[in-house]
Amino acid sequence: MDLNTGWVFSQVGKKEVYPATVPGTVHTDLLANGLIPDPFYRDNEAKLQWIGKTDWEYRLEFTPEPQITSARHVELVFEGLDTYADVSLNGQPILKADNMFRQWRVDVTSLLRPGKNTLVVKFESAINRVLPEMKKRPFLLPAGNDHGEKTSPYTRKAPYHFGWDWGPRFVTCGIWRPVYLQTWDEVVVRDVHVLLRRLTDDVADLIAEVELEAAEPLQVMTAISSPEGAFPAVKRQVDLKTGKNTFRIPFSISQPRRWWPSGYGDQPLYRILASAETDGKTLSQKVTRIGLRTVELRQVPDRWGKSFEFVVNGVPIFAKGGNWIPPDNFLPRVSDAKLRWLLRSVVDANMNMLRVWGGGVYPDDRFFDLCDELGILVWQDFMFACSLYPADSAFLESVRHEAEDNVRRLRNHPSLVLWCGNNEVETGWFDWGWKNQYPESCWEDYKTLFHGLLPEVVSTVDPGRFYWPSSPSSNLEDVPQSQWMGDVHYWDVWHGEKPFTEYEKQFPRFMSEYGFQSFPLLPTVKTFAEPQDWDIESPVMTVHQKHPRGNQLIRKYMSRDWPVPKRFEDFLVMSQIVQAEGIKIGAEHLRRIKPRCMGSLYWQIDDCWPVASWSSIDYTGRWKALHYYARRFYAPVLVSPHRENGEIVVYGVVDGRSGLQGTLACRLLSFDGQTLWEDERPAEIGADSAVVLARFPEAEVLGEAAPNTVVFVAELRRRNSRA
Repeated sequence: MDLNTGWVFSQVGKKEVYPATVPGTVHTDLLANGLIPDPFYRDNEAKLQWIGKTDWEYRLEFTPEPQITSARHVELVFEGLDTYADVSLNGQPILKADNMFRQWRVDVTSLLRPGKNTLVVKFESAINRVLPEMKKRPFLLPAGNDHGEKTSPYTRKAPYHFGWDWGPRFVTCGIWRPVYLQTWDEVVVRDVHVLLRRLTDDVADLIAEVELEAAEPLQVMTAISSPEGAFPAVKRQVDLKTGKNTFRIPFSISQPRRWWPSGYGDQPLYRILASAETDGKTLSQKVTRIGLRTVELRQVPDRWGKSFEFVVNGVPIFAKGGNWIPPDNFLPRVSDAKLRWLLRSVVDANMNMLRVWGGGVYPDDRFFDLCDELGILVWQDFMFACSLYPADSAFLESVRHEAEDNVRRLRNHPSLVLWCGNNEVETGWFDWGWKNQYPESCWEDYKTLFHGLLPEVVSTVDPGRFYWPSSPSSNLEDVPQSQWMGDVHYWDVWHGEKPFTEYEKQFPRFMSEYGFQSFPLLPTVKTFAEPQDWDIESPVMTVHQKHPRGNQLIRKYMSRDWPVPKRFEDFLVMSQIVQAEGIKIGAEHLRRIKPRCMGSLYWQIDDCWPVASWSSIDYTGRWKALHYYARRFYAPVLVSPHRENGEIVVYGVVDGRSGLQGTLACRLLSFDGQTLWEDERPAEIGADSAVVLARFPEAEVLGEAAPNTVVFVAELRRRNSRA
């Protein structure tokens, strides 16, 4: 029974009661009732900080349907409570929640009444809850992105809610995911996990690991079947004991259709139905969806150190994409249409991978369903970022439940290829001075959490997935930013103010972060700023620029190579061109050096509010120049001319399982369109490779022309088409 309608809320200690939306947040409920202004408008952020330091109460009166109250077991399920919540039903306390990322399930059979029932959820301020505990500690853990009190390391709540260098500080609370009553009588199918044992062109051999819970000892017929008839049903009679029971049922799919990342093939999906029956009557059933593919994170010694590449169905995949942050500060209002637009935009820009960054949330099932359908590989961080964390028993136990809940929920998705322990905590210890500022016990806590607890959960609950301890990392075999193994975050461009050409001096095995800021265009700025605010240094625009040196850095890079516009709207446009041109240099370089490097994930795809940031799609869904550029520099076939040591070297890059043969046509054009030099020659690029197609002495190509007065154009022609 759905319990998502009819809620009201109030501030604790006050009588006024207002309608509430569930799933939702207190900020959006206050906004919907006209009690606060738009949190994203102008400089309202600072005026609304009181909300995160206030306690709130949500209340629902409901009458369960007769089949609910007559069931032998009734469970109240909260898919997500943000974050510290005391829950009571008909005046009886039933739950104390303390982790935003967990599912909460409570047996309420004995408390539920046939008539009116009252469900109350009282939320305590996450800030106020943690501050007294922090005062008891001998030192405070680092949380450099928190805009106010540094509380985020101590609470299992989305870190970005406390502020980031691209996001505001809105410390939310609320019933942020669905709530419902679930009933069962003799037995319930709790979970079905499908493991792939063998995959060939002829057959896919699988095992369905089915978890059942029985009210008492019982003999049932379990069945694994395909609603679409992809394979004959497999049935097995089992004897259940009271409580949880797990059974493994082998089955096979003939002539399987493989699931491929976008650009490498199709994304066929199979529904698998697990059921429990007795006397021909279905007692309980559960459906999951899978894709058939093999996947590994291949790390083997080679001439450059140790590889770091994702291999799907035996094919090494060059990962092209970006980093994903939550697409709103108030997550329940992310519509299906917006989520589909964003992920469709990822594929439309020729990307095949997203890294879900560890400072947000574990995405909901809609996100992973769409990634399955679109062929987007997902690198999934656990929710830890840019901080050290405690490792007391209560904290570790909460994290264990959180990890088990989310790994179980997501493990059947073919798009999911990696679990990663955290974002930048390892490099923070070694490179940000933490090692010298904090006791060695903090490092021991780190290892307990990220080299102990989390990999143990993954190996137990999702043994088919690879675990990586941190990003960036070399798994402690080398420095965190190693050029020889593991993954790298490169920020000397931007934070270090180095020129874009420094990207071309990097030779990582996998670049999982690099980026440059830009502003949204004027139509998006108009959603939060008035004409009097249209100056990048105005108080309102400064509120929507969270990096302390952001404006300075954009202007500095712009002035190096481009004119700096005086008009506000022109400056916005030019900032996007600078961003796009810079990331293009990095992305094309990383593709040119494959297979030494096998991943390019720029920071970042999306925004959580309208802001100056590193995104390629702004908060409203508008593509920035970078996203249009990405569609070209991530194209399946890339022709990339490059100046090297007095030569113009033309590279050809192909992603996918087919190579190409054609003609390379190169020309030197004057700005008025005259052809000053040209060359044409046969060209061949093997499947999934990067090669040099031609080398030309620069002096020969230029002749008497000055480099800043001409354009070099390279075209790869294949069967009357151009790449």
